[in-house]
Amino acid sequence: MQRAAQRDDRAQQVQRAKRLRRALVCAAAVPAVLITAACSSDSDDSKAKSGGESTQQSAGGSTQPSASASPTVQAAAYRKLPEACGVLSKKTLTDLVPKGSKSGKKGSSDDPSARASCSWNSLDNNGVKGSQFRWLNVSLLRFESDATRGSGDEQAHTYYAQQVKDAQSVDGAKGVKVVPLSGTGAEASAVRYDLKKKEGLFKQQTVVARVENVVVTLDYNGAGLAGEKTPDADDLSKAAQKALKEAVASVSSANGAGDAGSSSSSPSKSASDPAAKSPSSSPSKSASSSASPSKSAAGKS
Repeated sequence: MQRAAQRDDRAQQVQRAKRLRRALVCAAAVPAVLITAACSSDSDDSKAKSGGESTQQSAGGSTQPSASASPTVQAAAYRKLPEACGVLSKKTLTDLVPKGSKSGKKGSSDDPSARASCSWNSLDNNGVKGSQFRWLNVSLLRFESDATRGSGDEQAHTYYAQQVKDAQSVDGAKGVKVVPLSGTGAEASAVRYDLKKKEGLFKQQTVVARVENVVVTLDYNGAGLAGEKTPDADDLSKAAQKALKEAVASVSSANGAGDAGSSSSSPSKSASDPAAKSPSSSPSKSASSSASPSKSAAGKS
């Protein structure tokens, strides 16, 4: 009995010892797990904080783009226009409008430095033989360089092309011919056609030239009225082209430049490349409200 009781006591002691060892092992493992978890948590927080700061810095940087230089365009070559009624000599006016060389009528303009025009008319009455009629108009338009619309040369090139196009599309025009001209500014063209009206048959000549940032449009027409002979179109065309060169030279002289009417100046890039386009075809604000001189020519005949 005593031995049996001792065996039971030893068995119980062994069991208690096993339970104690398990408790100690578990107790020792818990701090390690906590430490590991704590370290992991601190590491994650640090990474998250670091990532957040990085994100904020990145976001902050993206909201402050680097400053870019303002776009610039080439300055306009010509800063003013000559007096429109004074661009042609007395001799030239006498040749073109023999009975009206002193009848020059200055066109209205809210900015003469950007737009100017002048017109003359002549009626040489030959009594029962009829009369010879002539009408002449010179229009000058200057373009200022602008960062939005482009350089003055580019805008002038676009307007020049539009003037030539408008001259070809006049209502009632017959036998329209377009001839490029050389030796007159950077680019120039002559448009000629016949226009039948109740007064008679008018021979219309529209010559257009661009010199740097200025466009010169010259409209000239003639008719034989009341039985008088119709003027020769070739003669009118030669006279108009001569007058155009003189007007172009007046623009250059007014700005202290050489004689641009007698020699061909180097065309700008926009002139040598017809496909070149400007940011805009509109002239300066003061010029944008006026009708095309070439279109008004038909109504003034």
